[in-house]
Amino acid sequence: MRARVMRGALTAALAACLLTACAPSAPSSSPSATRQPTSSASSPTPTPPPDPAVDAVAGMSVTEQAASVVMGHISGTDPVTLRAYMQSAPQGAPLGGFILMGGNIGADAAQVRALSDALTLDPALPPLIAIDEEGGVVRRLPWDTLPGGQGLHAFDLTQTEQVFAQRAALIAETGANVNFGIVADVPADASSFIYSRALGADPDSASSRVTAAVDGEEGVVLSTLKHFPGHGAASGDSHHSIPTTAMTLQQWQAGDARPFVAGIDAGAELLMFGHLAYTAVDAAPASLSAHWHEIARDELGFDGVTITDDLGMLTASGVPEYQDPVSNAVSALRAGSDMVLMVAGSTAETAPQMVAGIVSAVDDGRLGADRLRDAAERVMRLRMQAAAGR
Repeated sequence: MRARVMRGALTAALAACLLTACAPSAPSSSPSATRQPTSSASSPTPTPPPDPAVDAVAGMSVTEQAASVVMGHISGTDPVTLRAYMQSAPQGAPLGGFILMGGNIGADAAQVRALSDALTLDPALPPLIAIDEEGGVVRRLPWDTLPGGQGLHAFDLTQTEQVFAQRAALIAETGANVNFGIVADVPADASSFIYSRALGADPDSASSRVTAAVDGEEGVVLSTLKHFPGHGAASGDSHHSIPTTAMTLQQWQAGDARPFVAGIDAGAELLMFGHLAYTAVDAAPASLSAHWHEIARDELGFDGVTITDDLGMLTASGVPEYQDPVSNAVSALRAGSDMVLMVAGSTAETAPQMVAGIVSAVDDGRLGADRLRDAAERVMRLRMQAAAGR
């Protein structure tokens, strides 16, 4: 993270690695401020601190690495069924994540906690258990009566932070450790489908509330910014189409980028890529665009976990080349996503098929083994961080 102490009580070695050796280098506007003075006396190169995530992934098979970058979903509240699902990938490799939807939510937090416990095959290394808990029109927990989105537009920043802190506590009670709940999109106008869900109607208000939201969730759940690079400029609903915009990169940088920059600077751990196309930047949807992943990493300095929006939305778009969720998963990983999410149309067989497809792509060279390993390491670091916070 660029501007925030890491959450959770991670080991000193892991923290040191994330802050130094594992973080991508970014150009500095003042090279002289960071350049070390030269010395005529040679000094030994310091040994990089050990990285537990790298060591853990090094001991995994390709199948285990592939399973670890898949966040799947099936409906139901039977703990036995859900536990079996988490180890349904080839060779019994455990899935790295699960998203709780309405069909997984029982009568109270204790019932959901029992389900989360069943999803956790190894308490020392829990999966990333996510939930869409924005508040307002998008919420999975019926007992979350806190405002969200447009309902927060009249709140000041302190109140906004308090709302997200309270919501994070509600989520943590269920055993979930990731909230897909911070909408950083800047709606073009009130007619946008994302308007009621956005934290601000302009870049300034959205940026300040995104920061407050990340601060509110800090140390309780892992924060996710969505839907990068922003739905506001692209008209249409990505649940059943590929919204497009001709906005240039420079225009984006001056406006719609700013809430994402604010959230990244505040320390959000995940960045969700949307299925929308800025055609002046890349004709492909951002979720499948290597260029947009490079922008997030190299220009915005994001060093956390990148995750796709629901790949089932791509299959529902009607675009012929996006009809295969397995192919979509491989394309997303190749573009730079660290984790692939599948919800709409997902069955008990979908996640295992995605895992097998990712392995096959590595075997035949369509997906680089180093790209999969890098993704698995980033996900592993976040899972270790979640474990430290349990």
